[in-house]
Amino acid sequence: MGDPLVLLPGMMCDARLFAPQLAAFSHKRMVAVAPLRDGNTMEALARSVLDQAPTRFALAGLSMGGIVAMEMIRQEPERITRLALLDTNALPDPPQNGSMRDAQVAKALSGNLKAVMRDQLKPNYLANGPHRDDILDLCMDMAETLGPDVFADQSHAIQHRLDQRETLKSVGIPTLLICGAEDRLCPLERHQLMHDLIAGSHLAVITGAGHLPTLEQPELTNRTLNAWLTQ
Repeated sequence: MGDPLVLLPGMMCDARLFAPQLAAFSHKRMVAVAPLRDGNTMEALARSVLDQAPTRFALAGLSMGGIVAMEMIRQEPERITRLALLDTNALPDPPQNGSMRDAQVAKALSGNLKAVMRDQLKPNYLANGPHRDDILDLCMDMAETLGPDVFADQSHAIQHRLDQRETLKSVGIPTLLICGAEDRLCPLERHQLMHDLIAGSHLAVITGAGHLPTLEQPELTNRTLNAWLTQ
């Protein structure tokens, strides 16, 4: 059995984001998906995951989950044995995004979360593929399950996140960076930046995937993750 694996989902996603990975890896090691709903800052979210995680573990986070993973590395690097960052961003939120995020939160809290998510989950977040509509429906269901209060907390955490570039310079464990080739939200240049900051890291581009390669191209994503877990 390998090290336990902790998976961190993206904004307004739950364990269903990693269903193909849970199926692929759970028979080889302990695999857990940590919910990101206990706090409204990246620091608090990271702390809540660390408080419940095994003593030492492999860590993989997608999108917002990747941002939380970087904060966990900043707080307790000695506990994490290997790191995978998927379709994420080490940079702080641009200040001009603040008014947009505040408006989205107000709309969600007034009973219009579904409309906010529909506007956010535009088809160009995902690559064209036979399962795109099903994945978008799943994303909507995950968001509605989590609800508007979680949306407000996660939006605040994303808006006020730290710049993690200095953190990444200190990473010395096996690190994998995964980017969907058609990800417009966290494009390849963001991952190239992280790759350049982390000595010895591996950058993998998943063809036929946008922002959610775990669901869009699960077999290719799983092969890439398995190589990272067993290297």
